[in-house]
Amino acid sequence: MFKRLSQGIAKTRANLVAGIKSLTGTHEGLSENDRETLETALLLADCGVEASTDLIDATHASLRKNGGAVADTLKTEIADLLNGLPDCRDIARQGENPYIILVVGVNGAGKTTSIAKMGQHLKASGLRVMFAAGDTFRAAAVEQLKTWGERLDIPVIAQHTGADPASVIFDACAAAKSRDFDVLIADTAGRLQTQSNLMAELEKIARVIGKHDPEAPHETILVIDATMGQNALSQADLFDKQIGLDSLLITKLDGTSKGGIVIALARKFGRPIRYIGVGERPDDLQTFSAIDFATALFDEQATD
Repeated sequence: MFKRLSQGIAKTRANLVAGIKSLTGTHEGLSENDRETLETALLLADCGVEASTDLIDATHASLRKNGGAVADTLKTEIADLLNGLPDCRDIARQGENPYIILVVGVNGAGKTTSIAKMGQHLKASGLRVMFAAGDTFRAAAVEQLKTWGERLDIPVIAQHTGADPASVIFDACAAAKSRDFDVLIADTAGRLQTQSNLMAELEKIARVIGKHDPEAPHETILVIDATMGQNALSQADLFDKQIGLDSLLITKLDGTSKGGIVIALARKFGRPIRYIGVGERPDDLQTFSAIDFATALFDEQATD
């Protein structure tokens, strides 16, 4: 699993390590030239201005206190930042009610595929999982989730294309409870964060879910495409303001993405990162580990 993570963020590692490997730590901290070099490397990795500034300041202070190599010190500071995120809530049955997960995000982020991978992961852990095909605006999305359900032997509650998403998910909540399922994962229509009517619909869905269980949805997960770079920050900000986010699932860390967006999101929002996607295979959805991610950013030998 670590090797797959390391392979997935190889491009980020190459750019980041190449930018700072020539820097030598001293008890004087970072020189102005070193700060500029480190800032450039972090920004090119999509860490964002705020996180980059914090990491540079922390690295400078640590070097003045303890000495050491710049890369090793930066790795420690990144791990500390990510370790400071709250723990994800345990996914387990809530008394008589299933644990209900509402999955949101913009078009193309990989929501439906991520739901399938999440379902497989939870099923493998011994939980009984059901899907709700709440993306009724796209017939392809409903059929895609049904196909995944058949492949994974996970039941899918769906209606016709164009049906009221809240109605679909309401029925799914009732079915999951009556059939004694542990977890219900509800898909929703991909939407731009600027589409106020569709964002309002998410609020309606949340209210409908709350009629089954006042504590539900127990988790609202935003799926973010890592290749979106800094635009992911505005997506997360607006979704959080509209409906409130409990955790993040970051996809497409392989390929052309710059994995520093994980650090930028952690710094800005402080939300738990439940999963990261490092490939197309079902087992490429990994439970996020701060220390593994920080290590993979710097371990050039990890994929040998």
